[in-house]
Amino acid sequence: MLKQIRQVIKEQVEYRQLIYQLAVFELRGQHQNNFLGSFWQFLSPAIQIGIYWFVFGIGLRGGADINGTPFFLWLVLGIIPWFFIAPSITQASSSVYQKVSLVSKMNFPVSVLPTIRIISNSQQFFIMLGILFVITLLYGVKPSLYLIQIIYYICCMFIFLIAFGLITSTLATLARDFQVFLQSIIRMLFYLTPILWDTSLLVNSFGEKGQLIENILKLNPFYYIVEGFRDAFLGRAWFFDDMIYTLYFWIITFTILYFGSKLHIRFRNNFMDYL
Repeated sequence: MLKQIRQVIKEQVEYRQLIYQLAVFELRGQHQNNFLGSFWQFLSPAIQIGIYWFVFGIGLRGGADINGTPFFLWLVLGIIPWFFIAPSITQASSSVYQKVSLVSKMNFPVSVLPTIRIISNSQQFFIMLGILFVITLLYGVKPSLYLIQIIYYICCMFIFLIAFGLITSTLATLARDFQVFLQSIIRMLFYLTPILWDTSLLVNSFGEKGQLIENILKLNPFYYIVEGFRDAFLGRAWFFDDMIYTLYFWIITFTILYFGSKLHIRFRNNFMDYL
């Protein structure tokens, strides 16, 4: 039952050096023709953050805090991990059908292609994470022991993205329309994940019905990750305080990894036939 998972994990470990080298190569090639080069990795998200803060923080909320946290700080704590999650999902899903012809001529497994895309995006994420740490200090939020669990949530994010990238890259190769469908889902999840708004408003406004809707929204694994980042930086809770939700996240993650590994290994020798 776990044979496919072991094989995929073994390939990631054995080719880790190649994954890193190709990720660096892709990263250097992304902005080499732009005048500002890699600076766009930070300028583009900064512009988006500024727009969201102005529209949702100043325009709709009038600058009001969220549970005692300034809206801008609350926003960046959620949106910076999302700026890594969203492009990693879409790029990982297209990684196989864009590069499979190259892999057929080289000696490394196709399963590493989604991981390469995810790793190539991680440099921007870790730099933005450092900027996020500075922002929290500027807002007077002192580092606490809770911050150590940011390592846990980063691991959650990477493991889930690799598992999810494995299954989506296979499906996108078998049926190209899946890529368009996935992009629509990602845009929808941006608004269903507590990035721009606080889901506790549902409970305050609609009582039990609002609580039910919030629980449904929590079925989204990215909800767990985004709120985990806020818990770590703001010192709100430990990940083990809600073991049921933590267990749910890992069950979903390993279920996706299982079916993704099984589907990938079943079809990867025939990927060229679908291009």
